[in-house]
Amino acid sequence: MHIAIGSDHAGFRLKEQLKEHLLATGHTVEDKGTFSDDSTDYPDYAHAVARDVAEKKVDLGIVICGSGNGVNITANKHHGVRSGLAWNVEVAEVIRQHNDANVLALPARFISTEEAIAITEVFLKTDFEGGRHQRRVAAIEQ
Repeated sequence: MHIAIGSDHAGFRLKEQLKEHLLATGHTVEDKGTFSDDSTDYPDYAHAVARDVAEKKVDLGIVICGSGNGVNITANKHHGVRSGLAWNVEVAEVIRQHNDANVLALPARFISTEEAIAITEVFLKTDFEGGRHQRRVAAIEQ
């Protein structure tokens, strides 16, 4: 799978660890930054990931900041992007199954690397259920 990933300074270390895991498991990764833990603005990186998802340059996106909320809100400003904030595997599964999320937002200050990897794996492997959820997802775009 081709995945865009981006974070601010608070998510930098987690982004690097997650990127390493994704590459090791056969995915291709577009790293949209940041490239250090120097203070920076999360919207820059969330917009970069969301643009790639919206333009279908990648299959899915991952955005990371301290709480996950800032990058999640930012990514959802893009038409065609459905970003979901997940702090455990159950939420990751539901945002894919019910919301057809195409961007995963992670809260770096509240989850471990191991949890982030587990959440990401579930997000990547879970399919959208469609059915009654399709009507709801379609209503989001209106």
